[in-house]
Amino acid sequence: MITLDNISYRYSHSRIDALESITAGIGAGIHLLLGENGAGKTTLLQLIAGLLTPTTGCCRFDGEDLSARRPTVQRRVFFLSDNMELPFGSIAEAVRIHSVFYPDFSADALRANLDDFGLTGDEKLKDLSLGTRHKALVAYALALGTEVLMLDEPANGLDIDSKKTLRHVIARSMTDQRTIIVSTHTVSDLEALYDGLIMLSRGRLLLCCQTWFIASRLSFVTSGTLVPRALYQEPDLGVFRAIVDGGSDESAVNFSLLYSAMMSDARGRILTALNNEPLTDGR
Repeated sequence: MITLDNISYRYSHSRIDALESITAGIGAGIHLLLGENGAGKTTLLQLIAGLLTPTTGCCRFDGEDLSARRPTVQRRVFFLSDNMELPFGSIAEAVRIHSVFYPDFSADALRANLDDFGLTGDEKLKDLSLGTRHKALVAYALALGTEVLMLDEPANGLDIDSKKTLRHVIARSMTDQRTIIVSTHTVSDLEALYDGLIMLSRGRLLLCCQTWFIASRLSFVTSGTLVPRALYQEPDLGVFRAIVDGGSDESAVNFSLLYSAMMSDARGRILTALNNEPLTDGR
């Protein structure tokens, strides 16, 4: 369990906090991290990775302070940033030099991931296109077997078929104990995989909850006409996409629509519905 205990972070050159008073718990599963540019998403991931130390508060993993960067904890956490520059010429070289620090690294998992992407691991990373380089790095990051894995725009540069493969390799890499946080602006790429949602705006935490929780309280509907009593709705190519109060376990969450609603003046209505609607299944 990742525990964020009233964390704030301010860069030395800034007069305002990049993150402010965030408290949340993030458990196992695949979590979508959303927020506008500058919302603090990368800062949050760097704090969880132990690359930054909170200005106030504490970020823990299974009770261990992540900013202490203890080797016994760091080998369980990995952050693959969108622009990471690895000091290795190839994935094969990374395996020889870098993977030894991660005791749960699986050569078999790496081989399966690379095969699915049509790669061998011997390719020179500097010679690869953006999308192909991303495929190689994601294949390697997933094979490290860390309990916490953070991926920043993992589908960046990938074509349609490669995005399908990405969904497959991520799903195959999941275990009941693993936490994967995906920061992205292209929600649809991995939409079917998300177990939870973390949403930031201007350094503040708006939402941190499970997908089933959202679906139990909100319904996402499409209509040819305006939807009465909708909490939020917007026109989209001749129809209206709307969020209405009340949901069910079978309801599918439209993350893009929910994001737009939370960035509008409907935010208060959405939060009221999420906080007040009683559950019907005993959870």
